[in-house]
Amino acid sequence: MLRIGSAIKRYGAITALDGVSLDIARGEFFGLLGPNGAGKSTFMSLVAGLRAPDSGTITLDGTLLSPANVATRVSLGLVPQGIALYDDLSAEQNLRIFGELYGLRGADLRRRIDEALAVAQLADRRRDQVKTFSGGMQRRLNLVAALLHRPKLLLCDEPAVGVDPQSRNAIFDFLEKLNREGLTIIYSTHYMEEATRLCSRIGIIDHGKILALGSLDDLLAQLPFVDAIGFPTGAATAAFATAVAAHGELVSDNETHRFGPRAEFKISEFYTLAERHGVSPRLFSHERPTLEALFLHLTGRNLRE
Repeated sequence: MLRIGSAIKRYGAITALDGVSLDIARGEFFGLLGPNGAGKSTFMSLVAGLRAPDSGTITLDGTLLSPANVATRVSLGLVPQGIALYDDLSAEQNLRIFGELYGLRGADLRRRIDEALAVAQLADRRRDQVKTFSGGMQRRLNLVAALLHRPKLLLCDEPAVGVDPQSRNAIFDFLEKLNREGLTIIYSTHYMEEATRLCSRIGIIDHGKILALGSLDDLLAQLPFVDAIGFPTGAATAAFATAVAAHGELVSDNETHRFGPRAEFKISEFYTLAERHGVSPRLFSHERPTLEALFLHLTGRNLRE
């Protein structure tokens, strides 16, 4: 449905998107996962047609997407990271403006506004100014405003930032329902739990490049080891840690060793080695890999300011 071919976007000396190529299938719930400044919002702005790539192409159903191609952009819905509503207008007035911009009129527009307010659980606040709403209420209204014209591709750029758990869960439930009904969704986030819950396929992006791409299981298979056994660091386990490191990958910090055995190293041999070094099996914990572990493995642990 959506094809991105070698898209590059620069802002001065900064390359925000660096040769990204990606295909999104119809009906997919695709997650774009990356730290702050990774290129997620630039990606969304190019797909939405708000900006043109410096090179490369973006097509929707074979038609080129660009700022000039308004007819094709009508097929998109965009939920931006920042709230895109008029504070001094009511919820109903905001929806009317967005609906009319997409060519909706009369009874059809009134019906869609009623439906949108019901979905956002704001029907009883329809005449209240948006500036009186909580963050969660504004986020829900922002979302339904992007859906009034029934787009075939919905772009969600971190749509649940800064909202309470109840509003976040309501947004997630609604997006999952839309996707089950056939809507194609691209969802950007830096929260692992959001990508894990919502997305059938995930792309990890950093410094403008797609570093990994696939289903959650596909991504976790890219970790240096599939299963890990954790045990504490310290004098009591130092000799054992040195011995076991010869049979797989050992990653350590100030508190914990994490051992990933090679395929041929049997778990029974691990415990035999532990017994030989006087290490109690009570110290061991078995760990499954997580999306967060892969994310940090690919993007690093340095703070992003």
